[in-house]
Amino acid sequence: MHDYIKERTIKIGEHVIETRKTVRVIAKEFGVSKSTVHKDLTERLPEVNPELAREVKKILDYHKEIRHLRGGEATRKKYRTDERPAQPLS
Repeated sequence: MHDYIKERTIKIGEHVIETRKTVRVIAKEFGVSKSTVHKDLTERLPEVNPELAREVKKILDYHKEIRHLRGGEATRKKYRTDERPAQPLS
């Protein structure tokens, strides 16, 4: 494994611990794909820093537990109707 990948993996792991953000948000912040972040955290991090990997896994497991709630919330926001009355076009 290249040094820059090890460094990125550790930085992403520490960032997850500090902020508790989701994989999607972290991927945007680091400019990499969600798949890369997930692979860094689940496959590479245990090899590089097992203790940090255990802490990150707890957070990822928590996000996995509540993802159905996040999805429901997003759908509710998407289809929420506007409370204001419609205005005529003319």
